[in-house]
Amino acid sequence: MKVLIADKFEKVGVDGLKELGCRVESRPDAKADELPALVRELDPNVLIVRSTRVSADTLKAGTSLTLVIRAGAGIDTIDVAAASSLGVFVSNCPGKNSIAVAELVMGLLLSLDRRIPDQVAELRAGKWNKGEYSKARGLAGRTLGIVGLGQIGREIAVRAQAFGMPVIAWSRNLSPAAAAALGIRYAETPLEVARVSDAVTVNVAANAETKHLVGADFLAAMKPGAYLINTSRGTVVDEAALAAAVAERGIRAGLDVFDPEPAGATGEFGNAIARGPGVVYGTHHVGASTEQAQVAIAHEVLRIVGTFMETGDVPNVVNRLARSTASHVLSIRHRNRPGVLAHVFRVLAGGAINVEEVENIIYHGATATCARIHLDGVPSQGALDEIRGGNPDVISVELTAIDGRQ
Repeated sequence: MKVLIADKFEKVGVDGLKELGCRVESRPDAKADELPALVRELDPNVLIVRSTRVSADTLKAGTSLTLVIRAGAGIDTIDVAAASSLGVFVSNCPGKNSIAVAELVMGLLLSLDRRIPDQVAELRAGKWNKGEYSKARGLAGRTLGIVGLGQIGREIAVRAQAFGMPVIAWSRNLSPAAAAALGIRYAETPLEVARVSDAVTVNVAANAETKHLVGADFLAAMKPGAYLINTSRGTVVDEAALAAAVAERGIRAGLDVFDPEPAGATGEFGNAIARGPGVVYGTHHVGASTEQAQVAIAHEVLRIVGTFMETGDVPNVVNRLARSTASHVLSIRHRNRPGVLAHVFRVLAGGAINVEEVENIIYHGATATCARIHLDGVPSQGALDEIRGGNPDVISVELTAIDGRQ
């Protein structure tokens, strides 16, 4: 199996892929616009990226590409819709960078409270301004609001509690009982988090539902002078609304992500939010960039590739249909001989019945199997009779509806 690594990747991961028997091409400096030509030239089976964008043109460029792995959590840099239409699996490494991101959130929170970047800048400029910076509020007893209580949010909550901060959280799947078990307060909506918190950290996936989740209404609900931290994706925050809130309401912001931001490791950065007046501190989308996190991600990539090579299954796959359109299951017990399933599929095709999924279970001794074939329609009685009587190795045929659908 040929693997193309089109981004920086830990040596332990590269060596591990070779130990799995993969032919590895490592191009850590590859840029997004160079990727289609690179995939066309090398024609890999597996493409591994970290922050390099994977476009539809890249996905179409190779004839062998079957799996794209994002060596990280978010998948917004990959054209998942195009991958799905081409039959390419997309997988990621959720949770492996949770601690790293949580640590950065706490660093940004402390920086906002103590204005550490500004202090460093003045010291480097030869200025001593103790009076200006002797006005920190302190974190103990201040309420931290968490919007999105996944693995990253939970790691943040643990660290905030260690600082003596009460925590309130909203998450799509969070219940009052689950919040109580974590020792945190439950919020019914993101706006409730905004209203009661002294600082808010946003940790949600980037999608159509979360675009500008932190907009004018959210920012207006925050306390004057409250802190906002975003380490998720830039599209989650309306930067124009945030700039206004910083200028008019004294909101302080710590941002690791921006909309837009350079696609590569280096480039020009033109976002006005990071250069405007007020307390806005930024980092270079480095939430997951610790050695510990990258080694953990490398090992997860190895697990994904190893499982894919051994079984064909893809751990953490993000573009497998959660629920197919199949309405019926055709169960066929048959002798384990060639041609049986070809006979079945030929009959189904003749009746314009599409096969959604197939599972073939082999019994002990390997003399008989049971094929469970998920169908998007109902075969006629004639088709069922033809399947049953048209091949001597068919033992039995049974058609059942899925979830009571007829």
